[in-house]
Amino acid sequence: MILFAQPQLLWLLALLPMVMLLRGRRGPVAAIEFSDVGLAREVARTNRARAGRWMWLFPLLAGALMIVGLARPQRAHSSTEITANGIDIVLGLDVSGSMQALDFQIDNRRVNRIEIVKSVVSKFIEERPNDRIGLIAFAAAPYLVSPLTLDHDWLQQNLERVSTALAQDDGTAIGSAIAAAVNRLRTTSAKSKVVILLTDGMNNTGKISPLAAAEAAKAMGVKIYTIGVGVRGMAPIVVKDEQGRPHLVMDKVDVDEKTLQAVAGTTGGTFYRATDTDSLQKIYEQINRLETTAQTVKKFEHREELYSWALLPAAVILCFGLLLQHTRFRRLP
Repeated sequence: MILFAQPQLLWLLALLPMVMLLRGRRGPVAAIEFSDVGLAREVARTNRARAGRWMWLFPLLAGALMIVGLARPQRAHSSTEITANGIDIVLGLDVSGSMQALDFQIDNRRVNRIEIVKSVVSKFIEERPNDRIGLIAFAAAPYLVSPLTLDHDWLQQNLERVSTALAQDDGTAIGSAIAAAVNRLRTTSAKSKVVILLTDGMNNTGKISPLAAAEAAKAMGVKIYTIGVGVRGMAPIVVKDEQGRPHLVMDKVDVDEKTLQAVAGTTGGTFYRATDTDSLQKIYEQINRLETTAQTVKKFEHREELYSWALLPAAVILCFGLLLQHTRFRRLP
């Protein structure tokens, strides 16, 4: 990048057209005066070269280069070093059978809960490039989808494979999922450790209660954000009959909001309720803003002076013009 240390001096370039204008009006000072210009006109026609009439451009061009040189052009060489103090985040996703409920929409098209959750989580991962992120899916028991990693491309590939079909036994083990997520953060050295747990049901299985798991998270300095997803009351769910044919039926769905609020409150986190696509997206956007990644930025800059590239040619042009004026294009005394 080319910069000027004294850019205000460049305004002097605007004076050069005025010099040209004044010279055109006044003309050069006469070397010889004649009572009749006819003789001078005949002499002008017999010039050996027409280049002499452009001699006045040499000092003008030299003056322009001198002004540029006085403005001190510089070439800036800069580099930026960014040190990111990332946050370790474990995402917990409910993949129980109720996540197949078709109570979300995209472009007026019904979509099941698990698909819309995956799309929103994928965007959340894209916006956290400096954080290590892990992924745990759970139904009747939790299982590891991805350990904490900075390889978010690999994480996205594993997220894409998450589905309700992976759950061997149906159920919702919220407490076990929290414990598994906290266990992944237990030995990390990150300054901030976060679990974002999403579920659409109630804790109905598992060997540890959600509140006991929350107390363990608090002791280890882990903050938990909980998200209850899905409509209240009845929701359309696809089920298969004895012949394996799918049918859409209305089934009662419920989220244990009280427990999820208690889990978040115990650890200093927040409970959110998402009943449609827009609210779910806003929840992850809000968490993204709350859990910002601290960065230390160091900027190094070196500037190389370039004024000689303008002043030296100016001196050469000025000397060359003076030389020509005293030799080939010398004016009559």
